[in-house]
Amino acid sequence: MLKVICSLVFLFVFPNTLKAEGKLNLYNWGDYINPAVLKKFTAETGIEINLDVYGSNEEMLAKLQGGATGYDIVFPSVHFHDILFKLGLLHETKINESPLFKNIDKDFIIAKTDPEGSWCLPYARGTVGIFYNKNIVPSLNSWEEFFAIPDKYNGKITMLDDPRETIGVGLIVNGNSVNSTDVSEVKEAAAFISKNLDNISAFSYDIISLLQSGDIAAAHWYVGGLYYVFEDPEGKLEYTVPKEGATMYQEDMCVLESAPNKENARKFMEFYLNPENPALNTAQQLNISANAPSRDLLADNLKNNPYINPPSEAYEKLQIFDDLGEDIKIYDREWTKVKAQ
Repeated sequence: MLKVICSLVFLFVFPNTLKAEGKLNLYNWGDYINPAVLKKFTAETGIEINLDVYGSNEEMLAKLQGGATGYDIVFPSVHFHDILFKLGLLHETKINESPLFKNIDKDFIIAKTDPEGSWCLPYARGTVGIFYNKNIVPSLNSWEEFFAIPDKYNGKITMLDDPRETIGVGLIVNGNSVNSTDVSEVKEAAAFISKNLDNISAFSYDIISLLQSGDIAAAHWYVGGLYYVFEDPEGKLEYTVPKEGATMYQEDMCVLESAPNKENARKFMEFYLNPENPALNTAQQLNISANAPSRDLLADNLKNNPYINPPSEAYEKLQIFDDLGEDIKIYDREWTKVKAQ
């Protein structure tokens, strides 16, 4: 999962140079936490926060396995929560013993290695659908329409440079699970993407400026991009979850076993159980929080937005990734073939 990646750094210093006392070192997706949340925590506790950012789960894991030290909290997608657990990289926080843990929506406690929420705290969730420029494409409701754009509207489309997300679209279109380990199903899904390569101008994360300018007509992207829809004075950008279905991401807040500031990390988790703090985050990030009472604190345009705060029936068409273990190699092989064409 990748959100709006930028160079945001809040009081950034290299974490392995820090002393444990009075510090907290976060390692998070780029631009995936409201700086106001961090400032509020520091104001309330006196604990200084240092933020380093990554662009993918794989980048984060590679850095940790490469010997990076000093980080306290990471924010893995839920299937990487399971991977980190299996690798022995996580600290059991027992955050579920906190009285405020009752605020967590139990439907968000989905890590297979953490069924009680004893290790990590569910953080935020969002969909991966399609953004489009209405000046080029008047309306869009399906993957079928998305792939037809180059022929029908003479516009360019892009997809994410991510094997599971993009092959996942092929699996969804074919009526299969995005967690399929059936070789024939994954091959068929990859073949669907390959069949449409002439219509896909790029596999990319950097699409917002291209959408705004009209250089591309539509893009497979993350719901956090609704920020640009809300800020667009011309109203030319729109977001949709295709009728065939889409993927959904969820990140969890996890303390590393190697964390030098475990007590401060626990304080941050407790702080984040207070509904007003995840609500502050959602107001800027547009990813719905696992903290159920926080949703009641949102402005109506966020609370009632079906893409930011999906109704329960919407989840029937949304799929979330599992850790596939060694079977991930099936996707890697097929993705290499797609990219080589």
